[in-house]
Amino acid sequence: MRARSDPWFSNFLLRVGDGDEDMMEESFIRIPDDMTIAYTDKDKSKHDLIDAIFPYLQINGADSNYIISGAILSTKNENVDEINDQLIDRFCGDEKVYYSFDEAEDDKNNFYPMEFLNSLTVSGLPPHYLQLKIRCPIILLRNIDPSNGLCNGTRLICRSFQQNVIDAEIVVGQHAGKRVFLPRIPFCPSEDNMFPFKLKIKQFPVRLSFSMTINKAQGQTIPNVGVYLPESVFSHGQLYAALSRGTSRENTKVLVKSAKKFNRDEVYTSNVVYQEVLRN
Repeated sequence: MRARSDPWFSNFLLRVGDGDEDMMEESFIRIPDDMTIAYTDKDKSKHDLIDAIFPYLQINGADSNYIISGAILSTKNENVDEINDQLIDRFCGDEKVYYSFDEAEDDKNNFYPMEFLNSLTVSGLPPHYLQLKIRCPIILLRNIDPSNGLCNGTRLICRSFQQNVIDAEIVVGQHAGKRVFLPRIPFCPSEDNMFPFKLKIKQFPVRLSFSMTINKAQGQTIPNVGVYLPESVFSHGQLYAALSRGTSRENTKVLVKSAKKFNRDEVYTSNVVYQEVLRN
């Protein structure tokens, strides 16, 4: 675990990760009051979380350090997409929309119209409708050139747009500050996916990264991290993985739609830890 200047937060994370934090009904732990965003109305609560992680976005949006210092993490792509859509609408800057080219490769009888293919959302793949703005944060979805910092999970800032390339700047890691050109590339989901045909998508290998899935954020340090949990975490160590992206108690905020209320004024959420995994 990374060194932190906040001993309480470090110890709290260790207890969460080891499954040693005090629990109610076997799996629910309390989130400290000063780390929570109150869940009242879904839309209002999301806006409150966004404002806590990206305060004064329209004023500070031109500052790359500000943009990259925050992120909101959630369990599912649909939650992430909701927040990214809200933030890109708030974000100031020249806009560019890139549409993917989709096809069903073995559809000789044209059973699957283009509109249907365009509507499909596949985990780990870029969207058909990719809305970007100058200086907005994006995350790479494939290893393109690892020796030059273009790895799956690399965060970048958009600098300019052309018809067939995105001009971007790497903003994390040893290659921070390097300008790169991202091309469209073909994506073919694995053959064990849910579709009865072979889907091929050609699109830029990026997504917005105001918000990310918890899994996508692993390995990253995020000074101002929000955790959005409209439903409980569902896999081993997932809550720890989300909370441990942050660096302090003060700059980590959690929005939970409580599945259980043990005290009217306290917030609890599930912490999934399998002790047998820790022992192996």
